[in-house]
Amino acid sequence: MKDQTLISLAAPADGKLLKLSQVQDPVFSQGLMGQGFAIEPTNGDIVSPVDGTITLVSETKHAFGIKTSDGAEVLVHLGVDTVELKGKPFEVSIKQGDQVTAGQKVVSMNLKMVEDAGKQKTVILAITNSNDILQELMTTNFEKDVTAGSTVAVASIKTGAACEEINVADIKANVQSEKGNNAKGKYAQLAADIVENVGGVENINSLIHCITRLRFYLKDDSKANDSVIENFDGVITVAKAGGQYQVVIGQAVTDVYDAVIAQIGSQYTNDSATAEAVAETTKDASKVKGFWPNVKNGINSFIGVLTASMIPIIGILAGSGILKGILAALTGFKILSTTSGTYVILNAIGDATFYFLPIILGFTAAKKLGSDPIILAIVGGIIIYPNIVALAGKTATASTNFLGIPTTLISYTSSVFPIILAAWLGKYVEKFLKKVIPLYVRSVFVPILEALILSLVIIIGVGPIITILSKGLSNGLVAIYSFSPTLSGLVLGGVYQTMVIFGLHWALIPIVINDIATNGHSYINSILSITMVAQGGAVLAVFLKTKNKKLKEVSLAAAISAFCGVTEPALYGVNLKYKRVFVTASIASALGGALTGFLKVDNYALSGALIGFPAFITPGVGIGSNFYGYLISHYGTLLIAVVLVYFFGFTDKMLAKKADPMNVDVNVA
Repeated sequence: MKDQTLISLAAPADGKLLKLSQVQDPVFSQGLMGQGFAIEPTNGDIVSPVDGTITLVSETKHAFGIKTSDGAEVLVHLGVDTVELKGKPFEVSIKQGDQVTAGQKVVSMNLKMVEDAGKQKTVILAITNSNDILQELMTTNFEKDVTAGSTVAVASIKTGAACEEINVADIKANVQSEKGNNAKGKYAQLAADIVENVGGVENINSLIHCITRLRFYLKDDSKANDSVIENFDGVITVAKAGGQYQVVIGQAVTDVYDAVIAQIGSQYTNDSATAEAVAETTKDASKVKGFWPNVKNGINSFIGVLTASMIPIIGILAGSGILKGILAALTGFKILSTTSGTYVILNAIGDATFYFLPIILGFTAAKKLGSDPIILAIVGGIIIYPNIVALAGKTATASTNFLGIPTTLISYTSSVFPIILAAWLGKYVEKFLKKVIPLYVRSVFVPILEALILSLVIIIGVGPIITILSKGLSNGLVAIYSFSPTLSGLVLGGVYQTMVIFGLHWALIPIVINDIATNGHSYINSILSITMVAQGGAVLAVFLKTKNKKLKEVSLAAAISAFCGVTEPALYGVNLKYKRVFVTASIASALGGALTGFLKVDNYALSGALIGFPAFITPGVGIGSNFYGYLISHYGTLLIAVVLVYFFGFTDKMLAKKADPMNVDVNVA
């Protein structure tokens, strides 16, 4: 018995034969749609490349799919980004279900109209189920002219790759046997639960997927249990569009899809339609036009990198924040001395993650942005090197120079933005160094030079800029407080956590420390304390409202941490991730800050938030008007933040939009 079948692939158009890697579209050129080839056409007569059944004709007529009797799923894509032309350059003479033969004319493509629209006219062919059935693709010489209908490639197909019919009873038995059997895959249980709650196998006509969603074609949508499916761990939400029942999964969609197909049978697949949906949603998700959309996309990308870099350490950040809060309470009530060995060790455990944050973020951000994680971790170590931190902490030594270049040293411990910037620059610096440094010394000189360049960019470039901006902001905010404490509270409360993200808050900290050291109190620290409560109240509202188990867990821990005075888990784990939550929390913070300024709430120690309430008890007086002002302002802010975010700042639908940022619904048949 032969172990393979050969399929001839004809050129779908007259023109020059190209490698798939030459196509100016990353979805196809990187082989994400499967193996194949392309043709730069010289006329617009498009023919079928194989014998088979039409499984897909795109609504915008720019693509069609064919399934051969041997099980190969062939996608022919006419031009690049031609979906935007809404079918105008194409005249299609086929429909889904038609039988076609190789060389049969199926589409007329107006090449001039495509070119006039500024689009590439390249005709692309991809075998979308290459990974499953393709043993080898043998292609004739590239960069030569070919004629439509002439054989240009031969696909070697594994025997038995074509689908066999399986009856519904067998499939149902297969689904039942999979339930609870995690040995057959991480997503087997989720797949079985989804199948059962869309009405069972007998209610499914077919299934495809895009970059974030399972897209079921059901016989009867009313049989699907929306609320049950939405509450599965691993499902974000469900949606209905274009005749599809869509289950939003997120990044694990292909794994879940594979698990579902493994259970219901491959005859329910439509690889061409899936490839088309993936291609279109990938393009639409990355497509941005206009100045403001590009600005918005840039901000979203920055926040995406920021949160993605933080996510691996959110748990330890939250735990560390809670530990620091407990220590603050113990020292505030004089139960534990800051000089005791117990305090020193526990404080080191609680503080280490924050102190060495640039090192950790250097590693995680580099992995996200494509730089060298080890080099960026070392850069993080350089900028928080003890001698540099010590020099930055003294006015007399903070202003220095490097090879005659004047610079101002600042402390980067616990900072976020500078190392993220370095991780972004890292891949470009490394690429440049590899071009100019000979191969035989590259392994020695590239790493150290990359670390040197990136460190200097931060120390000489970013440091002075942050110093100037933060000093200007701080002086302005202090001046506003002198003019009107209420106005100062409104402004500072609204912007402080944004300042924290970009490291612009550092100039305020010495002012607070100086106030407490020289005057014994700080009005400004009371407002800073309010911002922590507002961010904590925001994640508490998310915890109360969301039905997502993982988000509940993260939100509760982040809320406790924020109430203990550490907002990083709330900021990077939840609030920035779902931007409206952060904006709403900042509004609540501004209102709370205004209330704090109006009441002239004072702070008597370097602590705050809810756990730091002893710092608001006036020394020598005890609990009095200042402490009552603290209770009104802080718990009032907590209430405002929870109410605003619960009713206006968050909904579980935002989880779907986060996983599927463009919220694109591509209607494919």
